[in-house]
Amino acid sequence: MTALTEPAEAETDPDAVARPGLIREFLLVAGLFLVYKLGRQLATGHTIRAFHNAHRVWDLERNLRLPHETAVQSALLHGDTLVRAANTYYAAVHFPATLAFLVWLYLRRPAHYVWARRVLAAVTAAALVLPFAFPLAPPRMLAGTGLVDTARVYGPSVYGPPAHDHLSNQFAAMPSLHFGWALMVAIGLIAATRSRLRPLWLLHPLLTLLVIVGTANHYWLDALVATAMLGVALALFRPPHRAPTTTGVGTGLAVPRRRVPAGAGR
Repeated sequence: MTALTEPAEAETDPDAVARPGLIREFLLVAGLFLVYKLGRQLATGHTIRAFHNAHRVWDLERNLRLPHETAVQSALLHGDTLVRAANTYYAAVHFPATLAFLVWLYLRRPAHYVWARRVLAAVTAAALVLPFAFPLAPPRMLAGTGLVDTARVYGPSVYGPPAHDHLSNQFAAMPSLHFGWALMVAIGLIAATRSRLRPLWLLHPLLTLLVIVGTANHYWLDALVATAMLGVALALFRPPHRAPTTTGVGTGLAVPRRRVPAGAGR
């Protein structure tokens, strides 16, 4: 009788899946980012409705007794360095972090890469539809709230005056893809890695949430809607199953689980 020494799960281990073609994936991901930018531009306008909806969202948050956005911003405004750091995080981390996440998965976890790309594409597509039905001015534009447009006052800013900004739709605050993508980065890395410290990746969406609210670019509800959309996408696209491991006694090393041959030990 020949002993079976290979892991029983080797045939289904997603780490062994061949990664998709580089050119094809580059075009797909580049297309995703391009559609994101162009789609937001197509939903421009609707200024009156956007401000009307902004007042509705603001009042709804107060009725729900959600924390006041001004409380978060007040903490940022204690020092110029802190508020500029928050503005820089908002402007410079969103796209590079998501791209780095996809590149790492593509190189190290191909099956998880395909899953994450599908989830991000689904969330982004849904997020592009909502501004047509529910245009929303960000809280930094809403008079009477006491909020400051921190990017305009302290810099750096990624937006110009709304009337002359042809690169983005500033009336598409809901949902917050800043938060939705950040949360997916954290969930994806937690699903694709085995480190005991991997829950720390949740600090990225948490910091992103504080930044988008503190800089008055988004309401709390923008993040909640993005979370709901991500939840639906995650229900539709399940992550690949990783082969289980056992821990080597006294070493702390992950060791593949082996199949015990019939009759062993008799």
